[in-house]
Amino acid sequence: MKSFDSLTEQEILALAISLEEEDARIYEDFADGLQENYPEQATKFRALRREEDGHRHRLLELYKKNFGDHVPLIRRQDVRGFVDRKPVWLVRPLGLKAVQKTAETMEVETMRFYSAAARRTTDAGVRQLLGDLTEEERNHAHTAEEISLTKLSEDEKSQQKRLFLLQVVQPGLAGLMDGSVSTLAPLFAAAFATHNSWATFLIGMAASVGAGISMGFAEALSDDGSLTGRGHPWARGLVCGAMTSLGGLGHTLPYLIPNYKTATSIAVCVVIVELGVISWIRHRFMDTPLVSAILQIALGGALVFLAGILIGNS
Repeated sequence: MKSFDSLTEQEILALAISLEEEDARIYEDFADGLQENYPEQATKFRALRREEDGHRHRLLELYKKNFGDHVPLIRRQDVRGFVDRKPVWLVRPLGLKAVQKTAETMEVETMRFYSAAARRTTDAGVRQLLGDLTEEERNHAHTAEEISLTKLSEDEKSQQKRLFLLQVVQPGLAGLMDGSVSTLAPLFAAAFATHNSWATFLIGMAASVGAGISMGFAEALSDDGSLTGRGHPWARGLVCGAMTSLGGLGHTLPYLIPNYKTATSIAVCVVIVELGVISWIRHRFMDTPLVSAILQIALGGALVFLAGILIGNS
C-alpha cells in the first residue's frame, strides 16, 4: 500500500480512472436495488452513473494524451487514506437512507481526492481537469443529499452530525463490537476451566486491555483522514481502543465477585445487555434493520460464547 503523497501524476490519473469506474458501477447497483420501491431515486442514481462515466472518459482522454494507452490498475485499497466500501451486492434489500448516506460519503471522498490531487500536479491540463472535477463532485454531493426523502441540509448542525458519525460512532462501534464479542471466548473458557473468579478476572482484564491496544493501533494506522474527513487518526484510534476495552470489561468486572457461579450468572446477563446495545447502535446510526442487527450480533456472540465454554470444559 502506498501513501497518497508518494503517487506520481500518472498514478494519480490512473487511480482517478479506477475511482470513477468503481463509483459508476456502484451507482448502477444502487439504481438496480432501488428500482422496485424507489423508481424516481433509481433514475437519479442512473443519471449520476452517466456523469461518472463522463468523468472517466475525460480522464482517459487526458491520460492517453500524456502517458499512452496502457493504464495501470491502481485501486482505492492500494492507496492509504480511502475508506473501504462494503460490496453493494452483499447488502440487500437496500435502504434508501443507507444508500443516500453511502452516496454522499462517496462523493465527499472523491471531491477531497480531486482537490488534493490538483494541488500536487504540475501539468496545467491535468490540474485544470482535476479542478473541474472537484467542483462537479461537489455538485454530486448535493445531488446525493437530495435523492433521499429525508434530506440533510448543509448547515453546521448537519455537518457536525456527519462528522460525529464518521469520527466517533463508526470507530466506537467497531471497537465495542470487537471488545464485547472477541473477549467472550477467553473469559468464559477461563471461568469454566478454573472455577476461580480472580483468575478469570485477570484473564478478562488482559484480554480486554490487549484487544483495546490492538484495535486502537489498527484504527489509527488504517486511514489518515486526509481524503475522507474522518478526523485525526489517533483520535479515532483512541475512541476505537477505549470502546474495545470497555466492551470486554463489561462482562469481566462481575468476576470481582468471589463466588464463581454468581459472577458467571451476572456476566452472562451483562453480555446479553451489551449485545442488545450494539444491535441498537447499528440500527440507530448505521441504518441496519433492527431484526437483522440483533440476529447478526446475537449469532456471532453465541458462537464465541459456546466456543469459550467448550474450550473451558475440555
